[in-house]
Amino acid sequence: MLTLVIPVYGNEANLPDLLVSVAGLYLKLNGRLEVVFVVDGSPDRCYEILRAKLPSQHFQSKIVLLSRNFGSFMAIRAGLQHGTGDRFAVMAADLQEPPELVIEMNRILIQQEVDVVVGVRESRQDSWNSQLASKIFWNLYRHYVIPEIPIGGVDIFACNKVFRDRLLTLEERHSSLIAQIFWLGYRREIVTYSRLERVYGKSAWTFRKKVNYLMDSIFSFTDIPIKALIRFGAFGAVLAALFGVLTLIAKINGMIEVPGYAMIMLTVTFIGCLNLFGLGIIGSYAWRTYENTKNRPLAIPMRVDSFRGRSEDI
Repeated sequence: MLTLVIPVYGNEANLPDLLVSVAGLYLKLNGRLEVVFVVDGSPDRCYEILRAKLPSQHFQSKIVLLSRNFGSFMAIRAGLQHGTGDRFAVMAADLQEPPELVIEMNRILIQQEVDVVVGVRESRQDSWNSQLASKIFWNLYRHYVIPEIPIGGVDIFACNKVFRDRLLTLEERHSSLIAQIFWLGYRREIVTYSRLERVYGKSAWTFRKKVNYLMDSIFSFTDIPIKALIRFGAFGAVLAALFGVLTLIAKINGMIEVPGYAMIMLTVTFIGCLNLFGLGIIGSYAWRTYENTKNRPLAIPMRVDSFRGRSEDI
């Protein structure tokens, strides 16, 4: 059986189409489908609508209501934890990823010796500014975080139970679920798709969230900021040494009569800012380490509703 995990946040208007699409997947999978909806502290009526609609659906389902908004990746983890299938897939509630992609990924997991399948966007029906921002984001991600990340980026994946169990052992806060998937390795396959245009609502994936996600990924999977600080400090030290030699030579030759107040202040300010910058980088690593030592749950399910489904009507 396939467990389909769908994180839900601000998708009230989209739920009727989503349920129709999931019902279609249920028929194509011959009833071997379990759906876990994770309501990630959504401010609208997503939970109430799902709670009212799911008892009449044919497919087996669960609603996991989180106590607040923990983020889409933590919601996906919560859904994976509550799934009981042999295989697992993730689908966005906004239907920008074709639902048929779930069928294709499930087929690959069954027919091939593969542990995880990732969906890679080869094109997208979004505005030019959204496409440009996505291209810049994933290029930075490939360059600084995970070189194996495909150019188009990854938003959807499927895996077997062995991979799911191993993924859930990585209980890291302020991390990246996609980066964890590639970091784990295993046998991986890629399927491509065209990202569809969003029909309802506005994406909650804001610029600020993208920046925070990129920074979390950098601090969790690379030591690039530390290396950059070391190189910058070494370069600055060499320049300071050269400047000191030139100053000494000029002083001996009588070229400097009055000490430069402005130069002293600029040097002190520069060194002070460099120290603060370095402390900020070290503090970011220390703070993330401290957060992981608290052993707080990554997400808190406030309520879990289960529905058996009306499979006997199919």
